[in-house]
Amino acid sequence: MDKKEHIAIFTTASLPWMTGTSVNPLFRAAYLAKDGHRKVTLVIPWLSKNDQEYLYPDKITFDTPKEQEKYVREWIEKRTDLLCTFDIRFYPGKFSRSKRSILALGDITESIPDSESDIAVLEEPEHLTWYHHGKRWKIKFRLVIGIVHTNYLEYVKREKNGRAYAFLLKYMNRWVVDIYCHKVIRLSGATQDLPRSIICNVHGVNPKFLEIGMKKREEQKLGNQAFSKGAYFIGKMVWSKGYKELLELLGDHQKELDGLEVDLFGTGEDSVQIQQAAEKLNLTIRVNPGRDHADPLFHDYKVFMNPSTTDVVCTTTAEALAMGKIVICADHVSNEFFKQFPNCRTFKDGDSFVKVTRQALTEQPAPLTDSQMHELSWDAATTRFLNCAELNMAPEKKPKKSDSKTSFMTSSLSFNRNLEDASAFMHFVGTGFVSPVPNEEQRKELGLTTPSKKDGFTLWKGA
Repeated sequence: MDKKEHIAIFTTASLPWMTGTSVNPLFRAAYLAKDGHRKVTLVIPWLSKNDQEYLYPDKITFDTPKEQEKYVREWIEKRTDLLCTFDIRFYPGKFSRSKRSILALGDITESIPDSESDIAVLEEPEHLTWYHHGKRWKIKFRLVIGIVHTNYLEYVKREKNGRAYAFLLKYMNRWVVDIYCHKVIRLSGATQDLPRSIICNVHGVNPKFLEIGMKKREEQKLGNQAFSKGAYFIGKMVWSKGYKELLELLGDHQKELDGLEVDLFGTGEDSVQIQQAAEKLNLTIRVNPGRDHADPLFHDYKVFMNPSTTDVVCTTTAEALAMGKIVICADHVSNEFFKQFPNCRTFKDGDSFVKVTRQALTEQPAPLTDSQMHELSWDAATTRFLNCAELNMAPEKKPKKSDSKTSFMTSSLSFNRNLEDASAFMHFVGTGFVSPVPNEEQRKELGLTTPSKKDGFTLWKGA
């Protein structure tokens, strides 16, 4: 009667790769488990040693999943001061260099025993189900919630023949999400519209940034100069992450912004080109190696500039607001959540960019209130997630494989279910030709059994 809900959070990346789908699901697991009311498991990819060496920074590698689990736990506990009681499990994965993504190998639903298959949270549901070949998520779990992190359509459009690929991907995403998810949460309107989806930012910021913001607020109350530096931008140095827009805006308005100094921080494939482009401008733009945004180096900057429109919800923008800074960002759906904060200044064009930049450099940031700090926190984000997911309204039993057709409504539901069954079976058959599988070494490292000899139909039905 008092059995705890079990929430399994599946994601597409893991530390030490510092990407959004490594960090945010980790915080979500920690805060969902915080009050002890739920049993939470974070399910992350385990990579071969070759993939680890290629992807993970500072030559960090792990010989066993236990070593990586220890690293992940120490990282999150250091940043939250929580005793992280959630479980961590691994599924076999492979890093695709062409896609710059980790792809799941085999049936990753096997990571959770049937006895614990209650609620599944799919971080990037389209990504996790493109090649899924195994038990149906909706059969294995009584409730499946997708959280959309990435605007894949915009990234694909930048490739050769991108518009054609984006057109196909749009319908592929809708198809797999419709098959495998009961409900979908989109972090902002910058993501693709998907079946049964709502828009809500269910992410928070690392508590360390809020601690910095509280210190800055105290300095302001005492009348001290809380911010002694000017403007900066931090982000991976690739043109698509806002550098193109920022340098174009600064270049087009050099006269109006004469005397402006901007520091850029980051590393990436386009670092050399970005530095060369910055040096051509008649402004003081310093290009620096990437640093952790919580580094004391950034505490005294007053203005954070981020004109990017490719993010879904920009983590560094939220971090800058949490530290009490003024943020200059585009008037775009991806920034809708941030507009509620007085220190968020948006622009629609070059002229308004100049106007808000000048104002920001001459004004002081408004001290953060307690309610504003809470809104940026992971506690508030977790509450938003629980409300959006409607976990208390979830069906108490897994869907039955057959139901009585005693009414028109029941018949209609059964018809829709049959259509979904047929659609899911088509996907299962198709992925059977392309879905990658783990090798014996990965299976041994993860303690996985030899693939079942069940026929495909039985496996697909989740029996």
